[in-house]
Amino acid sequence: MVNEIFEQTKENMQKSIEALKRDFASLRTGKVTTGIVDNIKVDYYGTMTALNQVGSVIATDATTISITPWEKTLLPVIEKAIQEANIGVNPNNDGDFIKLFFPPMTSEQRQEIVKQAKGMVEHAKIAVRNVRKDGNDKIKKLEKDKELSEDESKKAQDQIQKITDEYIAKVDETFKAKEADILKV
Repeated sequence: MVNEIFEQTKENMQKSIEALKRDFASLRTGKVTTGIVDNIKVDYYGTMTALNQVGSVIATDATTISITPWEKTLLPVIEKAIQEANIGVNPNNDGDFIKLFFPPMTSEQRQEIVKQAKGMVEHAKIAVRNVRKDGNDKIKKLEKDKELSEDESKKAQDQIQKITDEYIAKVDETFKAKEADILKV
């Protein structure tokens, strides 16, 4: 029973790290990625649909993203959605596709993106700590229901703390790697 709690705790903490990595994908680094437009939704016949579901989104080079809609009638809708998303560039519509030209990042922009990343890291750490709390609550319930002794409960909670420390360290490592990527010119 206790081992199941440990496994579930690890699994949920790993999900927090995966969510952090998905969040990081939306941040701009020196080289543009299509992840920058992943959160943009387009009004596709009354349904808000992800941009990559209504057209082809590719990074053509280090500073350009090209969006080719499946239907030409979507060009103005996509253009409007990109402008409203406020991702730092204006879309260039040539009648067949939309290109996004990203200028080289300034050091101030890089520092601002690092701040955004730190906010994401804080959310991930809070999520990991919430998972720890859930695990500890389950252990305490087992102790209360007399399925664990006080000593076993204390050992189990110590083990959950070790798991938590391990995952907090993974969050920090993930941030360090992303920070280096953002600050790299």
